[in-house]
Amino acid sequence: MTDHASPPPKTYPPEIEAMMGVYALYWKLEEVIASEVDETGLSRPEAHMLIKLGTPMRMGVLAREMLALPSTITATADSLEKAGYLTRSRDPDDRRAWLLELTPEGRALRAEFVADAGALFHEVSGLDACETEEFAQLARKIRLTILETGLSEGFKT
Repeated sequence: MTDHASPPPKTYPPEIEAMMGVYALYWKLEEVIASEVDETGLSRPEAHMLIKLGTPMRMGVLAREMLALPSTITATADSLEKAGYLTRSRDPDDRRAWLLELTPEGRALRAEFVADAGALFHEVSGLDACETEEFAQLARKIRLTILETGLSEGFKT
């Protein structure tokens, strides 16, 4: 019988251990999120956009934040607007750009997603609040580095 309380011996360099942990976390979260998203009737890009729209955001900025093509953002915004979860208006700072903002229904669904995702993260990761904050700071640094340096075209959706 295997003792799950003791960690496995360290056999990989820290970079590989970090990537393996991130992959395992991603796979487990994807598995659980897929079933949660299916219950709402929304697609993954729609749920992702709802979470990203904590504040009104220009479509171009949202595309960059979601590492998605502008056409993906347009199609996703169209379906969320049709479902009544967001509105689209001209950006007062640049009338050429569109600004997306959640409706009250969209904000309520977003709040539910965020609360569920937080609880799910703690359950899946096994991290406490302090460890989560430390992990979040490191993950934020990674995300910002990737956003600054970009991804090759083969990795964009």
